[in-house]
Formats: sequence, C-alpha cells, structure tokens
Amino acid sequence: MTKAELIDAVVAKTGGSKADAEKTIGAFFEVVTATAKKGDKVAWPGFGSFSTSKSKARTGRNPQTGAAVKIAASTRMKFTSSSTLKAALNPKKK
Repeated sequence: MTKAELIDAVVAKTGGSKADAEKTIGAFFEVVTATAKKGDKVAWPGFGSFSTSKSKARTGRNPQTGAAVKIAASTRMKFTSSSTLKAALNPKKK
C-alpha cells in the first residue's frame, strides 16, 4: 500500500478530508520517530509496539570481493506485533 492509498483508505473509513488524514498520519510518524530517538517505546494495545534496538559495530564481508568491511554501530527501529494482531492474521484452522 502506498502513502496515497493509505490516505484514501483512512478517508474512506473516517469520512474526513484528505488533508486532515495526511496531517494526522504524518503527525503519528513524527511522534513515533521523536519517541524512538529518545529511546522510548510507543505501544498501541491490540496492535503492537515500536521500539529501538542497538547493533554493535562489526566487521562484514563484501560479497563480490570478499574484502573485510567495517559496519558502524547503529540504532534500528523494531515493530513487535501484539498477540491480538497475530491472532487476527493467523486464524485457527478447524
């Protein structure tokens, strides 16, 4: 789903304007990003949580040449789905 398709889907669900939907979705991602930068977690019960994890600096290999390459330490964004969302995506088979 593209950004435009997401905005259209939100407008269809809420009946609001495209401009309001785009502002709201944009604000959501800005808040998640700002919270993650502080090292905090954003959780939405029944959906999941956004958090960060740190990776250490390490040495990797260039697959074409086999040469050693230094990979810098970084912070990664992580999403963990809730059990409710997992259950909705994987209904029990009878």
